[in-house]
Amino acid sequence: MKILFMGTPDIAAACLDALLSDGQQVVGVVTQADRPRGRGYTLTPPPVKVLAQEKGIPVYQPATLRDEAFAEILAVMDPDLIAVVAYGKILPSSVLRYPKHGCINVHASLLPKYRGAAPIQRAIMEGENVTGITTMYMEEGLDTGDMLLTEEIAIGATDDFGTIHDRMAEVGGRLLCQTIHAIADGTVVRRKQDDALATYAAKIEKADCHLDLTRSAAALDPYIRGLSPIPLSFVRCPDGKMLKIVRAEASEGRGAPGEVLALDDRGEGGILIACGEGALLLREIVPEGKGKMRAADFIRGRRLKIGEVLT
Repeated sequence: MKILFMGTPDIAAACLDALLSDGQQVVGVVTQADRPRGRGYTLTPPPVKVLAQEKGIPVYQPATLRDEAFAEILAVMDPDLIAVVAYGKILPSSVLRYPKHGCINVHASLLPKYRGAAPIQRAIMEGENVTGITTMYMEEGLDTGDMLLTEEIAIGATDDFGTIHDRMAEVGGRLLCQTIHAIADGTVVRRKQDDALATYAAKIEKADCHLDLTRSAAALDPYIRGLSPIPLSFVRCPDGKMLKIVRAEASEGRGAPGEVLALDDRGEGGILIACGEGALLLREIVPEGKGKMRAADFIRGRRLKIGEVLT
C-alpha cells in the first residue's frame, strides 16, 4: 500500500523508522512547521522531518489541512492509507475519508483511558502502574475510533516520562507495522471503545508543573516523574526563583508544606522538604538560569537554609 505518514515528535519518528525498516512504501510525510528551540531560538525541524529528509521522502509542512493546496498535495500522493502518530493537529473529514484503507493512529495509552494530548505524562502523574499502546481507526471524535491492536507497558516505581516514552516508541512502531499487515491481508479486527470508561489526558500547561506541596509526598512522587525530563515540575525558592525538579523520592518527615527539613550535601545527598503528608527528598534539580545539577551541589552553594519555605 502507498502510505502517507503524519507525525511530528520523536515517538513519531521512531514509528516512521519502523515502517521504513519493515519495507513499507511511504510516499510522503506531513509534519508540523519548524520551531525555534533553545536559548538562541534557533529554527529547528521536527524529528520526523529530519528522518524523512535523510531517507529521501517528500516532506510537507502545511499551515492547514483544510485548503485546496493540501487537497492537491493529497491527490498527487494518492495514498491508500494514512498513518498518524502524534501529528498535533485535528484531521478534517476530507482527509479522513480520502484513503481507501482509512486513517490509522498510534495512541500512547490503553484506550479508552487517556484520550487526548498528553497520555503518557498523565498516566504516570496519576500513579498508574500500567499503560500501553493502542492502534485505532480514526474518526472525527478525539481518539474515539475503533481499536485494532493493543499492548500493555508496565510503569515501574522509578519510571519517568523519558523511560516510558522510549518504550512506547519501540512498541508503537512494532504495533503500527503489525496493524498495517493485518489491514493488507484482511485479518484486522475492529473493537468499539466503551465511552463510559473514557478519560481525558489534557495538554500539559505551565500551571500543571507548579507543585502543590499541600499534597502528600506519595502523590507528588509519580507526579514529578510524569513531568521529567521535560517539561519538569517546579517549586519557588524563598527569593522567588524557580527550582525545577528532575528527580525526587517520597520520604518521611513532618513540617509545614514546603518547609526545608534537612540539607545533605554528602554524596547523593538531597533537599528534604515537607509536604501535606510525608516529605520529598529532592535529588536532582535545575535552578533558574542554571543547568541540571545534583541537589547536594546546590546545597554547597548555600542557597537554602533549614526552616525556609519553598512554595
